[in-house]
Amino acid sequence: MRNYVSWPLGISLFAAVVLLGAVALRPPTEPVRGAVVVELFTSEGCSSCPPADELLARLGRQRTKSVPEVIPLGFHVDYWDHQGWRDRFSSHAYTQRQEAYASRFRLDGPYTPQMVVDGDIQFVGSDSGRVQNSILQAAAREQTAEVQLSWKNPAILLVRVTGRASGASADVHLAITEDNLSNKVAAGENDGRELHHSAVVREFRLLGQLTQSQFQKDVPLNVQPEWKKQDLHVVVFVQSAGGHNIQGAASVGVPK
Repeated sequence: MRNYVSWPLGISLFAAVVLLGAVALRPPTEPVRGAVVVELFTSEGCSSCPPADELLARLGRQRTKSVPEVIPLGFHVDYWDHQGWRDRFSSHAYTQRQEAYASRFRLDGPYTPQMVVDGDIQFVGSDSGRVQNSILQAAAREQTAEVQLSWKNPAILLVRVTGRASGASADVHLAITEDNLSNKVAAGENDGRELHHSAVVREFRLLGQLTQSQFQKDVPLNVQPEWKKQDLHVVVFVQSAGGHNIQGAASVGVPK
């Protein structure tokens, strides 16, 4: 007896072979970054900072196929406050963070405006070409930590982190940022100017460390009365111990 395959079945088998061949020949997909973190160290007392502040605001609205999200963080340092104008958003803790970067990058000391991309690349904060290239470079690296954020209630944020590097030491940081802020400067280098800011870090704290590549915590948030909830974001990112590269990050709005 002659063996044969019916015409519809033969077509189906041929299509399946073609599909399997296409899958086999398809190049592996590139790793997709969830977000790239851009830190700006700035001050209202610094006359060269306003262009960098404007650039940071534009980065926060940036979305491309290569970079799904840029998370901006505006750290206002306090070492300009003795120049005649006190920046109301400044904090010595932010100056200390920048000093740690200066040591890591082997700089003579901190300066403004300075941008740091994913904890790995630093440059003058008003250099728009350099920041775009650095963001693309950071986005090409695979994330080694996944950050998930969800609200248990309007005042409690559940933070979950899963790391891919077993045993690696990493810190989990939280920042609360606020957009659409402005100030009329009455002294110092920016005397008479009205300055506008986005992604101003209102609170910054260490939540803890990864344990066996895992982290989970209920985080209570104390939103101050003068902060505008509609302009707030909570950012959580994982950074290698010692202030090196950022392994993963996520951002979420605050419930109104």
